[in-house]
Amino acid sequence: MTHVQGAQLRPAVFLDRDDTLIANREVTAGTPYPGDLFDPELVKLLPGVGEGLSALKRAGFALVVVSNQGAVARGRCTIAQVEATNARMRDAIRSAADVELDAVYFCPYHPRGAAAPFDVEHAWRKPAPGMILHAAGEFGLDLSRSWMIGDAARDIEAAVNAGIAPERALLVGEDLDFSGAVRRVLGASG
Repeated sequence: MTHVQGAQLRPAVFLDRDDTLIANREVTAGTPYPGDLFDPELVKLLPGVGEGLSALKRAGFALVVVSNQGAVARGRCTIAQVEATNARMRDAIRSAADVELDAVYFCPYHPRGAAAPFDVEHAWRKPAPGMILHAAGEFGLDLSRSWMIGDAARDIEAAVNAGIAPERALLVGEDLDFSGAVRRVLGASG
């Protein structure tokens, strides 16, 4: 990691993609592969995402998406389809909140896949911390002041494995929605 000596590193909020920022289970339920979102036409921001990301950006956080996309390894979609879906998500966020994500990383690998060379385990596949650590090095991010917002245990585990404190790894779902997670981040950081 390179940075200017004495420069303060910026904190980030790491974000899962599916069912955290954009709907997945709901929009893929009637597709041949429920749970695998790789059609840009199906991208739909979840409630509160635009406003929440705008508030986090104004508070000085880098916004970094880290997403497992094992459908590539399973031969269900291509890298280009995942990238097109991510581009549509970025456009939707830009349209809803005039916010630019700092980065979007995804891991196409899965050890039970069928499509070489992606059919192996990889350091980027959550719960491994590879995507988070790579982003921290690339953007000079302070993991001790960073957060994770995700919808699955593997998101929380990846954050903790990267050195983010467990209380800064927030699980959205039944008890906490995205807006509530953003309020928690801003309340603890303000």
